[in-house]
Amino acid sequence: MVTLYGYKKCSTCSKAEKALSSMGIEYKYIDITEKPPSATTLKKMIKQAGIELKKWFNTSGVAYREQNMKERLPTLGQSEAITLLASNGKLIKRPIVTDGETTTVGFKEADFKETWG
Repeated sequence: MVTLYGYKKCSTCSKAEKALSSMGIEYKYIDITEKPPSATTLKKMIKQAGIELKKWFNTSGVAYREQNMKERLPTLGQSEAITLLASNGKLIKRPIVTDGETTTVGFKEADFKETWG
């Protein structure tokens, strides 16, 4: 079983849910806006995903713009950035899918199926 951190109003998250279901993969859904991953969990997932920290930010989100993250992000240290993500799930790029060993962020169908299929 995998864990999917998503947001029900997010069409990309819906696509990830459908893809997991079509592959027969059971998943636990966590609303990232109500219960974002902790800083400790985020650190682990960031390492597993192998993508740079700035790619974990939802750059198209209202919270990103409201908090002026485009200007702020380059000046933040890793701990500060992770703490910020953990404090506001709307700042986090979604969906996140993890099995505790592997983590993916976002949804590109071919990559997603390669990892989880």
